[in-house]
Amino acid sequence: MVSYFVVMDTIPGDKHGEMKVTQSTISRFACRIIAHRTTRTTQVYAAGFDSSRNIFLGEKATKWQNNGEIDGLTTNGVLIMHPPNQFCGGEAKPGIWREVSVGGGVYALRESRSAPQKGIKVEEETNVLQDGTLIDLCGATLLWRSAEGLGKSPTKRHLEQMVDELNAGRPQCPVGLNTLVIPRKATLTSTERQPVVYLNCGHVQGLHEWGHEKDSNSHTCPMCLKVGPVVKLCMGIEPAFYVDSGPPSFCFNPCGHMASEKTVRYWAAVPIPHGTNGFHAACPFCASPLEGVPGFVRLIFQDNCD
Repeated sequence: MVSYFVVMDTIPGDKHGEMKVTQSTISRFACRIIAHRTTRTTQVYAAGFDSSRNIFLGEKATKWQNNGEIDGLTTNGVLIMHPPNQFCGGEAKPGIWREVSVGGGVYALRESRSAPQKGIKVEEETNVLQDGTLIDLCGATLLWRSAEGLGKSPTKRHLEQMVDELNAGRPQCPVGLNTLVIPRKATLTSTERQPVVYLNCGHVQGLHEWGHEKDSNSHTCPMCLKVGPVVKLCMGIEPAFYVDSGPPSFCFNPCGHMASEKTVRYWAAVPIPHGTNGFHAACPFCASPLEGVPGFVRLIFQDNCD
């Protein structure tokens, strides 16, 4: 049985309104993922089959002969990155990006995404997916998780419980003196109870006008007087992106998605392919490119004040 999945482009930030994906630039035959029932291994290959059951490659795609058979690369390449260490429950670190061919060979990256000359073959690496492998399709990046790896990951209920524990501490805004409530989902509306974080210092407060420069996102933190942008806080609620089960004590800059320290440090160190020859770190929950160094901030709550 053959199943087909349509993968749309990754649009960073807000997915509502004008940012909604209407048309994809990813090839219809971007890649194949084959799961073997006997060995229980899963492998990724570039390109796919057309209606005549032939491998489909564009006219500009790089092709060559390998042991009498045609091999090749898609026009913009299918890239993979295996984490060298255990993804979840260990010391997760990003690996090196490689390119996978139609026949499943692993190659060093080309000079640019669509360069005609293939990279050097990397014999010691394979196209077998492992827990935490990233697959980049030039427009969207997929994360592969194994059943064993997901068994070590926090559950959605566990993440929700950590939000409940933070809210149980009744964090307060030092200016409005009102109790803040951390949401599980991003909200479009703003209320006095909506927590925001000052991205230059990490202090969490309510949305107020103290220290706000008119017609800008520049705010002066009343706690430490550092000047910088603020953003709403929201829990990163997708368990598959977590590398441990630690508390959500950090958030990504500039989107404000909360996660554990090890999780934000891992994703801030992952270079996600961007464009034809570039890389940038991004929040895994919304795909927003990270800003500043290190791309995240430790959260400072004023809680348990009773």
